[in-house]
Amino acid sequence: MRNRIPTQNANSLPVGILNTEFTTSISNHLVSETATKLPEILFITTFPPRECGIATYSKDLIESLNNKFKNSFKIKICALESDAERHQYNEPIKYILNTDQPNDLYHLSKKINANNSIQMVLLQHEFGLFKKNEANLIQFFYKINKPIIIVFHTVLPNPDNSFKVNVQVIGQLAHSIIVMTQSAARILKNDYEIDPEKITVIAHGTHLVPHSDKELLKEEYNLAGKKVLSTFGLLSSGKSIETTLDAMPSIIKENKDVLFLIIGKTHPSVVKEEGEKYRTMLEAKIQTLQLQNHVLFVNAFLPLTQLLDFLQLTDIYLFTSKDPNQAVSGTFSYAISCGCPIISTPIPHANEVLSKGAGIIIDFENSNQLAKEVNHLLLDNLLRKNISANGLHKIAPTAWENSAIAHALLFKKTGSKNFNLEYKIPEINLDHIKKLTTDFGMIQFSIVNQPDLESGYTIDDNARAMVAMCEHFELHKDKTDLNYIQIYLNFIASCLQDDGSFLNYVDEDGDFTDQNNETNLEDSNGRAIWALGYLISLGAILPLDLVEKAKLTLQLAIVNVTKIHSTRAMAFVIKGLYYANSKEKSKQNTTIIKKLADRMIQMYKHESSPNWNWYESYLTYGNSILPEAMLCAYLSTGDKDYKKVAKNTFDFLLGKIFKENSIKVISNKGWMLKKDSDDKQVIGGEQPIDVAYTILALSKFSIAFKDQEYSRKLKIGFSWFLGNNHLHQIVYNPCTGGCYDGLEDTYINLNQGAESTVSYLMARLTIEKMSRRHLKLHTSSQVNKEVFLKLSRPKIGA
Repeated sequence: MRNRIPTQNANSLPVGILNTEFTTSISNHLVSETATKLPEILFITTFPPRECGIATYSKDLIESLNNKFKNSFKIKICALESDAERHQYNEPIKYILNTDQPNDLYHLSKKINANNSIQMVLLQHEFGLFKKNEANLIQFFYKINKPIIIVFHTVLPNPDNSFKVNVQVIGQLAHSIIVMTQSAARILKNDYEIDPEKITVIAHGTHLVPHSDKELLKEEYNLAGKKVLSTFGLLSSGKSIETTLDAMPSIIKENKDVLFLIIGKTHPSVVKEEGEKYRTMLEAKIQTLQLQNHVLFVNAFLPLTQLLDFLQLTDIYLFTSKDPNQAVSGTFSYAISCGCPIISTPIPHANEVLSKGAGIIIDFENSNQLAKEVNHLLLDNLLRKNISANGLHKIAPTAWENSAIAHALLFKKTGSKNFNLEYKIPEINLDHIKKLTTDFGMIQFSIVNQPDLESGYTIDDNARAMVAMCEHFELHKDKTDLNYIQIYLNFIASCLQDDGSFLNYVDEDGDFTDQNNETNLEDSNGRAIWALGYLISLGAILPLDLVEKAKLTLQLAIVNVTKIHSTRAMAFVIKGLYYANSKEKSKQNTTIIKKLADRMIQMYKHESSPNWNWYESYLTYGNSILPEAMLCAYLSTGDKDYKKVAKNTFDFLLGKIFKENSIKVISNKGWMLKKDSDDKQVIGGEQPIDVAYTILALSKFSIAFKDQEYSRKLKIGFSWFLGNNHLHQIVYNPCTGGCYDGLEDTYINLNQGAESTVSYLMARLTIEKMSRRHLKLHTSSQVNKEVFLKLSRPKIGA
């Protein structure tokens, strides 16, 4: 075991801000000037360096809220202490509340009421924190004249009358109540008769992790060759670690290389009451059972990054709490998010999350059952993978980013009418783009965030990737981008056939597949021409050899493009030749643009009607590229008929996919037919590529028509990736830099393939281009502060 266990508290994984490279003091000045106007939310909670689950939970929640909504509100902290628990804090603390001093609650209520900036109060409630003065806490609630949100970390069933009345009073005084499981919500409703309208279920947050290679992590921690079982958390007798120790001899009989990691120091409250009595008992049992070579204590409060490493290298996570009323466990949640197959005792949280093949439930304190299930799992690699995958899909909605969205929506509902939510835009992360790219090209699919080489390559993905990396180089001048542009260009050129057409599908060995004979490849050919034209348009900043190769490939590819009849393929060709013409006007390119645009005009005239301004009798995928191509045709030729049709059709499409402050692109579950144009859309089946194409088109239309409504919709569209969608969940993963493959009716497809990941990057780069363009327009004179700030932060709807 390498010796790198620091003693400081955990830090959450980074989620970036808008990577604008605006090296000017204007941005900082504007943010600081508006910061004082933001409403405050006071969190009353334990907080690090105090070592307890609620303190860690609150720190993670606050960091996630700041990472998602820093410019929407300010979170202030009132730290809970006691006579025996005093701390020096590393972060700003607004108030200190000593729960052993009754008058402290009274004085705090006066401070809160007198502070007009505080718009609401959120209390992280655990009965043990207020066991000496629950009556004073209730009086505190009576005195507060601001909305109060109570988070119940424990909800006990079958209360006696006195306990029930206390909770009922708290429930009546609270504006809203948050619990972390559906079972806790049912207990509040049934056992305490709390108004269900007040109750919101927001699951315990979990960290996004990169899902690193398990065997490499084991080598890094000197655990190579071991089958690792683990459990973690502040140690106390309630965790029933002895259940696992008693099972170990039976496990070792079948798995000689097994190692059980017990991660975490003893709970500070336990140490104060009984010292290390429980740990000493466990150590004695290890000696008695001769488990010294199979059990390892990691006796520390680990920093988050190392804790997540340990969980990712774990083969099976064991949760053996013997408290049937333990409503929720953060340790349990973190383990599932790291892909650990879980064996757990039946606490309510486990019963909810581990259903339908997401884990295994055993009886309380049943070592024989535990040994049997561990041995079964250790000997079945496929079963472990399936349980891990099922668990990841069940736990994905609980990512801290999604928890932040759920809390922020509740804050908006609770706050005043001027309480606005604005997403903070993540910084650009190319990790997954680079992970998907081999020396040959970009791999098509991923299993979660692990590239699936067996899925092979497509010209579709490599064309989009080349456009995106060209855009990135244009904005950031990162010379490493050129290597990737070269790879994607080489791939495109290698797919060109003697007749000027492109094949699309290539297997992992670099051979064309039979799928090229079974699929219409016109759209793929159009995408290749779009990518080549875009590269040529940046000829002034790209190496000459790249530009010349793109020009040569394009010349060979446009020989037969007028024979193309797929609407989207024609649109892609128009876009590509428009970009190529922007560098060096070509009569041949212009002629092709006009011929294809005229063909699209004829399609529009044939299909359009007063209620259907479109080129086809249906709306399917990639719809926005059609009006965008018409606009490109106008910009390239000056033909105003193209401009008129471009605007009519784009506005028609926007009317179908935008509702107030959200976007819902056409579902791939049946599409939208002309005869069904009553706007009744299927829920789910939304793909990132459609949102991205819409954002690209909105950018071009906002510039061409100087219409702020297009800019507003562009920001709304981008917020779809960040959680402004019908599930209120992130589609972009800031940890990996990947984008999830689809937004379905009740879940997100967690695979992060090339299409979705590159689509997000194109959308993100478009946001940056728009921000830079806006700043450039205003820095020559006095900056329009309010508009600039709003441009950098897309709003979300209620």
